[in-house]
Amino acid sequence: MLELDPPAAYRFLQAHPAAVLVDCRTEIEHFYVGHPAGAEHVAWQEGPDWEVDPAFADKVKRLVGQDLNRPVVLICRSGNRSYDAGLALEAAGFEQVINVLEGFEGPLDDDYHRGTQGGWRWHGLPWYQS
Repeated sequence: MLELDPPAAYRFLQAHPAAVLVDCRTEIEHFYVGHPAGAEHVAWQEGPDWEVDPAFADKVKRLVGQDLNRPVVLICRSGNRSYDAGLALEAAGFEQVINVLEGFEGPLDDDYHRGTQGGWRWHGLPWYQS
């Protein structure tokens, strides 16, 4: 799995229009915290049980029209869930999986806050909030 920081992932998406950006956070995170412009939402896991969705790879397959060679760029809050989701996609036969390091909100700082040292928003990349 290729891993790119947010600016490099954005440049990749601009250079590869067939690529699909998948936000694999929860529905609440996607809509209320915000999401990258153009991101499709397919949750890796949802509350209240936080179990991994066993149909995740199948949902992404439908999203890419069953083309397992189509690049899939995954983003979550910090890059951890999207990494695990990427491993699942690779196991399901996807050939071009990219994880966005730092995720949408970035790592925790010394005060346990996100968004102060990295992430899609911190880098000033296009995003929306509902």
